Amino acid sequence: MPSKETVRRQRAMGGALGVVVLAMALVYHFFPRVFHVDPTRVSTQRAMNLGPATSLGPARPTAQSVPGVAEIDAGPPLTLAPTEVIVARQSHKDVTLPEQKTADTPEVEAILDRAGKALKAGQLVGDKDGAAALFAAALSLKPDSRRAVQGMYEVRARLVAEIGQDIAVGDADAASDLMEALKSVPDSKDDVVQLEVKLKTLEQVRPMLARAAQLLRQGKVDQPKGDNALELYRQVQQLDAENAVAGQGISQVQRAVLDRALAAVAQNDFKGAEDALTEAGAILPGSQPLADVQGRVDGIRHQRASGLLAQARSALDSGNSSLAQQLAGQARDIAADTQGLEEFQERMTNARLYANFKPGQVFSDRFVDIPGQAPAMVVIPTGSFLMGAPDDESGRTDAEAPQHEVKISRGFAMARSEITIGQFREFVRASGYVPDSVKMGGASVYDERTGALRDDPDASWQSDYAGRPASDDKLPVVNISWSDAKAYVDWLSQRTGKTYRLPSESEFEYALRGGTTTRYWWGSGPPTGKPENLTGSGDRSQSGRRWSNAFANYRDGYWGPAPVMSFQANPYGLYDINGNVSEWMQDCWHDNYVRAPVDGGAWVNPGCGVRVVRGGSWGSSPEQVRSAYRQGADGSLRTGRVGFRVVREL
Repeated sequence: MPSKETVRRQRAMGGALGVVVLAMALVYHFFPRVFHVDPTRVSTQRAMNLGPATSLGPARPTAQSVPGVAEIDAGPPLTLAPTEVIVARQSHKDVTLPEQKTADTPEVEAILDRAGKALKAGQLVGDKDGAAALFAAALSLKPDSRRAVQGMYEVRARLVAEIGQDIAVGDADAASDLMEALKSVPDSKDDVVQLEVKLKTLEQVRPMLARAAQLLRQGKVDQPKGDNALELYRQVQQLDAENAVAGQGISQVQRAVLDRALAAVAQNDFKGAEDALTEAGAILPGSQPLADVQGRVDGIRHQRASGLLAQARSALDSGNSSLAQQLAGQARDIAADTQGLEEFQERMTNARLYANFKPGQVFSDRFVDIPGQAPAMVVIPTGSFLMGAPDDESGRTDAEAPQHEVKISRGFAMARSEITIGQFREFVRASGYVPDSVKMGGASVYDERTGALRDDPDASWQSDYAGRPASDDKLPVVNISWSDAKAYVDWLSQRTGKTYRLPSESEFEYALRGGTTTRYWWGSGPPTGKPENLTGSGDRSQSGRRWSNAFANYRDGYWGPAPVMSFQANPYGLYDINGNVSEWMQDCWHDNYVRAPVDGGAWVNPGCGVRVVRGGSWGSSPEQVRSAYRQGADGSLRTGRVGFRVVREL
């Protein structure tokens, strides 16, 4: 029987890896909170075969009286726990204690006291002063001594625990030495058989573990296939599922793969890092190191993506949209869920299509050289529509055919309402422009006596639809020519430094429809509510006149133009777009849409005198208010039914 000193020397040669695992066990004992163990319930006795045993009371130990029971299901595998914890687990097994008929004699008690001290000192076997020999001597004197039986059980349990630990860390020599000692302990046959099977398995896996350790040192952790540490450790676990060295080795393999992930992310190779993390997750799913590195990689990823996004914003602000798009793409490739990325992409779209405005946004440009500002504009979204009237639309004319698709590929802004008398007056005062109604004299205005239009040489842009002095600056300006409207938009361009112009005919119909395909922007039938200033059967003039062709059961309360924005806006936020007054377009008149532009641009011929007028007015019949309706007028025409609104290019 080897001495305890010999056993200790043999264990010291167990290898560096075994020392590491044993160190974990010591940490488990002295710093139990690391493994979520309640230190108040941990025995204060030392662990392993050098430590003490549990106290030997006269009664059978219970779960409440055995130190270490609280740790049974806590911390690392049981084979790496202190010997006391393993013995506590074994103490849950039934131990048959004899019925003691008489008390232990003083001689037996003296031997038991010596045995208890030997057990406490860790002197289990080896000579006549070992705990096993002393408990055996007490049993030879008094076979029914409960303390002796329990003490012998404690010796056997501690030997089994220590052998199991030696096997777990790969120390076959120490395990073999202690196995011989265990064989001399009574009732240990079953334990010996089980441990010998494990020891035989250890002898089988030791070369595999040595080769795996060598591959680890060579950096062959998971590659090449067929010759790497991970595969060998997996094979060991198939033979010995509880092999602590293999488990520790697999943890080291995962650590090496995780190091590859960190190295990749340091080089901004986020795909390589993600691939390495996926490999590490397959090695030990859900491990804490995996979670820690995943968190670090995600943090670096988002930090890098946020930095690129900040650079993209700076590039966009400086006008370099191509660089901004490139940087934003890199940020998306690194972390698609980066906060602010979607908002930035919307900014990019708006910058490309709407000069950094948003569809539906209302704005007004300030004059750069004089006090004042341009009319309020609303941003019209890009899109496509069918321009003209379908073949089956009632009231359709040849001028509205053929129906064709027009694509508005770049956003533009359109005045929310028609230009008012007050706005046009500001232009005339600031520019000194003389409108045609003054220069050429007069306009065509409404005659209440006849119910028709008549020429009035005294009417001007400052008159209302009937030739009277306009009483409200918020009324749409009428009695102006196409040239007057053109002069106004040119003046706005000069004052703001932006490009203002009259709408193209296709832009106007697209904006008027507001995404609808019906006869009118509000639907296909008579209006409900009050969407526009239209001819209604319920309207009456000052003298009691009524319309001969009007919307049935409709009344808006105006005979003539109403102050702008008195009614509802269409889906694109435009007021009076198909009522109040008709409006001048940029286009020249053409009898139909054959060869018409399909990109939203104006159809202009040099030197043309007839221009397009779109949109219904306060005096238009229901057929003339259709979204597709169009008409032409000489550019010099001045009438109480026609005004204009402006477009600003983005």
